[in-house]
Amino acid sequence: MSLSHEQLAGLSAETVVVASGRPPRDRDQPVNPPIVLSSTYFGTGPLGDGDRGYGRYSNPTWDPFEEALGQLEGAELPGLLFASGLAAVSAALSLVPAGGVLVMPTHSYSGTLVMAAELAQKGFIELRTVDIADTGAVKEALAPAGPDAKAAAMLWLESPTNPMLGIADIPELTEAAHAAGAMVVTDNTFSTPLVQQPLTLGSDVVLHSVTKYLAGHSDVVLGALVTSNADIRAALLHHRTIHGAIAGPFEAWLALRGLRTLALRVERSQETAAVLAGRLSNDPRIESVRFPGLPGDPGHQRATSQMKGFGSIICIQMKPAGALTGADAADKLVGAVKLWLPATSLGGVESLIERRRRHAAEPASVPENLIRLSVGVENVEDLWADLRQALDTLGG
Repeated sequence: MSLSHEQLAGLSAETVVVASGRPPRDRDQPVNPPIVLSSTYFGTGPLGDGDRGYGRYSNPTWDPFEEALGQLEGAELPGLLFASGLAAVSAALSLVPAGGVLVMPTHSYSGTLVMAAELAQKGFIELRTVDIADTGAVKEALAPAGPDAKAAAMLWLESPTNPMLGIADIPELTEAAHAAGAMVVTDNTFSTPLVQQPLTLGSDVVLHSVTKYLAGHSDVVLGALVTSNADIRAALLHHRTIHGAIAGPFEAWLALRGLRTLALRVERSQETAAVLAGRLSNDPRIESVRFPGLPGDPGHQRATSQMKGFGSIICIQMKPAGALTGADAADKLVGAVKLWLPATSLGGVESLIERRRRHAAEPASVPENLIRLSVGVENVEDLWADLRQALDTLGG
C-alpha cells in the first residue's frame, strides 16, 4: 500500500511533495502513477459515488496530484484540478450568490479582477475593491455601517498580492469575514503551501495557479482549488464538471512531476530573492523595492508572523534616468538583461522579468515604472551580474 493520509500527515511538507500521490507498494507496481488516456470508462447500470463514468467527470491521472495538494495545504479532502488558474477562479467566484457582495484586493491578479468586474457589470454580483493590507478598510467593506448596508458574501484574499506584494492579516480578516457571514477564498499562488497554509489560518478555500510554482517548469497551464468543506468541494466539483474546465491528463502528470521538486525550488529561489532584494534596495537608480523579507518592507512583520518564508517575487520601481521616464527606464532595463527572461508568468526554474503595466488589464494603480522579478534557481551571482550590467546601461 502507498502511504496513508494519516501517515503523510506526520511528515514534513518537504517529504510530502515527494512521497504523496504514489501508486500502491505492490510487487512490480510502477514508482510513478501512469497517464490514463480515456474519454470514457466501462460500466453498466446507474452511475453512483466512486464511478468514473466519463472523462469530464474524472480521470485517474488527476487523483495523485489532487491528493498531494490537499495534503500539502493541510486539507481534509483532496484538491480539485482545473484547466487553468482562471478556470479555478471562475469556479470559486461561482460560490458568490446572485447579487452577493464580493470584497477583493485592489491589486489582485489582473485576470481575477477582470473576471470579477465583468460579473459586476452584468449585475451578477456587487464588487468592492480595497487595499487588502488595510485591515480596518477591509472590515468596513465586509460589514459596512448603516441600515441599508449589505454584508459581504465572499472575501477574496491574495497575500502577497500580485504584483504589489501587499500582505493581508489572514487570521484577523478571515475571522471578520466569517463574523459577517462571508466565505473566504485565498489565492496562495505566490506563497505555495510550503510557505503559507491559508486553511490553517481560517480560509475556506485555497486557490492556486498550478502553472506557477507547483508545476514549476513553465510548461503547463493548470489551476487548482482546495477546501476541507465537503459541501463547498461538491459545489466546485459540480462547476468543473458542468462547465468542462477539466485538466488534461498529460498536464496533470507533468504538474505532479514538477511538484516533486517544489521544496528544493522554493528553498533556492527564496534564498536568492532575499540576496537580490537586499542588493537592489541599495542601488541609487531604483526608486523603491518591495520584498516582504526586507526589514523595512511594510508587510515584513505581518509576513513574519504568518509565513514560513518570504517568497521569491521582488518588485522594483525605477527612477527616471536622464531623458528617460521611470517607465522608459524600466523598459530599457528589461530590454538590456541577458540571463533574465523578459516574459510574463512566474514560479518557474528560470528567472523572469517584466514591466507589469505593459498589460492593458493591469490596474491603473500599479505604477508605470514597476518591474516584477520572479526569481528562479540559477546561480545568485550570475543573476546579480546580469541585473547590474542592465542597470549600468541606464547610467548614473
